[in-house]
Amino acid sequence: MALKLEKVTKNFGEFTAVDDLSLEIPEKEMFGFLGANGAGKTTTFRMILGLLDPTKGSITLDGKKIDYSTSPIIGYLPEERGLYPKLKVKEQIVYLARLRGMQKQDAVRELAYWLDRFKVPEYMDKKVEELSKGNQQKIQFLAAVIHKPRLLILDEPFSGLDPVNVELLKQAVIDLKEAGTTIVFSSHRMEHVEEMCEHLCIMQRGRPVVHGALKEIKRSFGKKNLVIHADFDISSLENHGGVTKAKHTPEGIHLQVTGENIAEEILKSIVGKGFIRKFVLEEPSLNDIFIEKAGASYE
Repeated sequence: MALKLEKVTKNFGEFTAVDDLSLEIPEKEMFGFLGANGAGKTTTFRMILGLLDPTKGSITLDGKKIDYSTSPIIGYLPEERGLYPKLKVKEQIVYLARLRGMQKQDAVRELAYWLDRFKVPEYMDKKVEELSKGNQQKIQFLAAVIHKPRLLILDEPFSGLDPVNVELLKQAVIDLKEAGTTIVFSSHRMEHVEEMCEHLCIMQRGRPVVHGALKEIKRSFGKKNLVIHADFDISSLENHGGVTKAKHTPEGIHLQVTGENIAEEILKSIVGKGFIRKFVLEEPSLNDIFIEKAGASYE
């Protein structure tokens, strides 16, 4: 289920929400879609789903235009949750599954499997409004995957979940990918994208500022992180040549350096001055890259 966006632009009057975006999302892969608020992510998702028409450009799924005929093979978890509070979980999910072309008995069987997997089998006959926000989110996720879509769009799937439920949902997403679903995944949590996605796109003001394989993006960024903990004063290292950022911590200092040669120079300059507890050179994090390229930090 390869998804292709070619020169896609979306204007709202004078405002351009998405500007000449071209992306190809490979089949059976998890693709990270990042950007600060207002970068154009949700607008792009709505165009992929056929809820909005692009002003220019084309969006195809396996070479075909997306319309009502493709809705049974697409799943969507919106950032704004939208369940009917007065309906029972079973009524709600069966109704939504039938809109996607499922038979009632198949939907009930699939729902029982997922509720069991999420360790909440007793929710089958509970009203949505009786559930906590985190558990409502699990149900919303079920609504997106119950019909076994071949393309799944997840907009902030883990927001508002405690760490135990994040792990449950994360494993479910990974299993869906391994079963052959193509997944487009947007998150404010860089570490989730880093852990789960092979390719990604960082959007800024409707345009991609970084796009490609995560490994390549990290390699081409060039800068590295250096963590030093020592039993003597190392605060002056922030002024060392080749240091682009410094953050002092109770144990020592975290530096961003322009390359391995700088780390080597720094090590030579502190050896013999006292006890060095930790000296670690790390790859840049996705958060470092995001802040530099998109010029904004996530909360």
